[in-house]
Amino acid sequence: MKALIFNGAPESGASATSTRISSYLGNQLSDLNIESEVFNISESGIPLFDLSITEVPESVKDMNQVFREADIHIWLTPLYHGSMTGAMKNCLDWMEYSAKSLKPYLTGKLIGLVCWADGVQAVQGINAMDAVAKALRAWTSPYNVPIKRSELFDDAGNVSSDYQQRFHLLLQILSEGPDRTSN
Repeated sequence: MKALIFNGAPESGASATSTRISSYLGNQLSDLNIESEVFNISESGIPLFDLSITEVPESVKDMNQVFREADIHIWLTPLYHGSMTGAMKNCLDWMEYSAKSLKPYLTGKLIGLVCWADGVQAVQGINAMDAVAKALRAWTSPYNVPIKRSELFDDAGNVSSDYQQRFHLLLQILSEGPDRTSN
């Protein structure tokens, strides 16, 4: 199984919240023997979405391949004005490049959603990502992780035990999928 961690935050660097969450999730996926890759919007080189472009940029082709090859996705974003970052939405708009494929967009992919905010409105970002994921024909996890940023890390700078439990449940749902043993 292959997992994609889609980091939609524009900031980068080892101390960035998005980098720390991506690293934590990558380690947890590795412990589950799941290969993972992080796609950082800040390093992607994805241009503004423009249907008039006749030659699709290589960065877009590469992104489409990475997104479509992963079995499961985890999308991360800080809350920006009640939604995901504009750069993240722009990137997802480029999935249009796959529209004529046999299985276009993100058909059948299972996606977990993570959003953080300084207050308690992170669920707004979850809702925005959920709408886009469904429009791209993906399935979103019935359990997602809205984060109050001030509670994410403990005093030592590690992911707090509360959020460790929440991430564990999300990864369990994503990796095990629906219960297929009962018919």
